[in-house]
Amino acid sequence: MRRLALALSVAALAALTAAGCGGGGKRDDSFQATTVQQTTVKVVGRAAAGFDAETLYRQLSPGVVTIISIFDGSGGALAGGEEGLGSGFVVDPSGYIATNAHVVTTGDRPPLRRASQVYVEFGDGNRVRARIVGADPDSDVALVKVDPSGLRMVPLSFGDSSKLSVGEPVAAIGSPFGEEQSLSVGVISALDRSIRSLTQFDIANAIQTDAAINHGNSGGPLIDAQGKVIGINSQIKSSSGGGEGVGFAVPANTVKRSIEQLRANGRVEYGYLGVSSQTLYPQLAEHLGLKVDRGALLASVQRGGPADRAGLRGGSRRESFQGGRVLAGGDVIVSVNGAPVRSSNDLGSLVALEDPGTDVALGILRDGKRTTVHVKLGRRPSDTRG
Repeated sequence: MRRLALALSVAALAALTAAGCGGGGKRDDSFQATTVQQTTVKVVGRAAAGFDAETLYRQLSPGVVTIISIFDGSGGALAGGEEGLGSGFVVDPSGYIATNAHVVTTGDRPPLRRASQVYVEFGDGNRVRARIVGADPDSDVALVKVDPSGLRMVPLSFGDSSKLSVGEPVAAIGSPFGEEQSLSVGVISALDRSIRSLTQFDIANAIQTDAAINHGNSGGPLIDAQGKVIGINSQIKSSSGGGEGVGFAVPANTVKRSIEQLRANGRVEYGYLGVSSQTLYPQLAEHLGLKVDRGALLASVQRGGPADRAGLRGGSRRESFQGGRVLAGGDVIVSVNGAPVRSSNDLGSLVALEDPGTDVALGILRDGKRTTVHVKLGRRPSDTRG
């Protein structure tokens, strides 16, 4: 997996700026609580009835921006350093802009180092300084703010990423390789992918697309036929370093939660169960003699963690099955607060939606019998997988 912020030398940065590309690049790879305001832009024309990339681009691209980040020690272009370049989009007319955390921070894992300066360039050429409101490394989401005075702020609105289907047409707008306001189109190639975050926890329910996504697209929106943002373009899977039709976006529902908490608190907290699990599927369930064929089979439980305190049990014996190894004998979680758990991905996603300190009801299968266990969730650490 490669994250998509673009890394450029100062010489390349100068060349891009002279060519009108507006920025450099980086590595591959707070106030009263409120909810994110929705856009006043209404997509009209052919796009209202079907997928019209031209209309989508004309009406929504003014809300997509290029983000330039400068890091302490680089000294900026004049000192021969490097700058970070990515994309972002307006989410609120008062000046809030969403992007990826890895566009405005650096480091492989927390504590991440924030950019000392951030600039936002709009499609009309205006470039202004921004402040980092907060960054969420667990979901690779960040929020920055500009003074909207004298600027054309065109906020984009979010869709519901839980209602997507494979094959739906999508558009990506951003600044690949510094080429601002670039449009690419494609389809949703797959759903419910798991991609790496900037911490030891994966991002669940990621969207896979074949819309062309390259370095510099990080933080830009993935848009559906109705003009709604369904994800933030974040990563590519590539053997060559370029886009090969396998790109990934952080889902909109995850982004919305992050942005709301970043606006309210400058940080995001996630519930933590303290387990490692394996997806249970019908053939494995039959092999293990279990009475459910879907769920999250607990392999281990962190000692002293929330699940351990609630009495959940991890695996007790190792078995080989279908060319792999399974830690069997543990509880199978089949629901969280009544929502079905069909995979380890489901378990991680449902727990992450809850705040630390929340009491959740876990439906489990233990020793052939169904029961309910109540767990008070902890706060997700930044350096432990579970």
